[in-house]
Amino acid sequence: MSKVAVVYWSSTGNTEAMANAVVDGIKEKGGEAVLCTCEDFDGSKVAEYDAIAFGCPAMGDEVLEDTEFEPMFDGCKDALKGKNIALFGSYGWGDGEWMRNWEESCKETGANLVCDSVICQEEPDDEATDACKALGAALVG
Repeated sequence: MSKVAVVYWSSTGNTEAMANAVVDGIKEKGGEAVLCTCEDFDGSKVAEYDAIAFGCPAMGDEVLEDTEFEPMFDGCKDALKGKNIALFGSYGWGDGEWMRNWEESCKETGANLVCDSVICQEEPDDEATDACKALGAALVG
């Protein structure tokens, strides 16, 4: 059974709702899901999981949340080489630039993005929720 961490940061609850849908997708595929907020995760925990889903909304000028999530994620980068990961998050404006930049950063670390990232504007609708479940399922080996 694959053990998958779902690590996220959320201020409005939108990315948290996406994280819960990712967990549902992992469980529906038969995997073990461990839901963590970013303050409960760091680079030393990466090796404990077969795969990791990271979720963070766009902030400011379409960037990752920079006081809690980004420092945690930066601390994980060295451990992500060869690791199966997936990314998700919500946004209120813009066109998804933060996600494209984040994907590029992950590729540079050598992480294996196993599926397309999932983004949604504001609260996830049924389509976004289904996409999050599919993202979770894709992480189960």
